[in-house]
Amino acid sequence: MEVTKDTLIGEVLDFDRTTAEYFLEMGMHCLGCPASRGESLADACAVHGVSCDELVEKLNAHLNGK
Repeated sequence: MEVTKDTLIGEVLDFDRTTAEYFLEMGMHCLGCPASRGESLADACAVHGVSCDELVEKLNAHLNGK
């Protein structure tokens, strides 16, 4: 899976649940909320005031290392 800014949070978590730690460390503690699953990474990062580029980079590095 290649993660982009347009990838939905739910898609990432469904593909690999171990990615949750990256969302949590960036302050996104709402992973259990049904609405968050339908948000793009870009939208979620904007709401939480964190770098989407950094999150995308971390997620792709994690997924490519498996």
